[in-house]
Amino acid sequence: MASSTSLYEVLGIPTSANGNEIKAAYRRLARTCHPDVVSMNQKEMSANLFMKINAAYSTLSDPNKRADYDRNLYRWNSPFCSSATPTAAASASGFSGYNSGRNWETDQCW
Repeated sequence: MASSTSLYEVLGIPTSANGNEIKAAYRRLARTCHPDVVSMNQKEMSANLFMKINAAYSTLSDPNKRADYDRNLYRWNSPFCSSATPTAAASASGFSGYNSGRNWETDQCW
């Protein structure tokens, strides 16, 4: 699922949806998108869509998976999120930290 749509958009529900709303959306979409229900010429497209719907339901119906997904979703969509890694930000500021290539054991003055 490398698409830019969120799992909430796949199911067509708001991010504040509760468990019953998630289940209802999944069942509604399953009745229309299941490969056994659609015509023969739409089976391939329907199978791919149904797999996305099933993956979205699997993640959002489990409270722990949903919490992890929400944390990652909001972290990457946050306006304060930087694409720079902490080490890249540190090297840009002039602080090299512990990754300077030196070994503290051999740099000691005994």
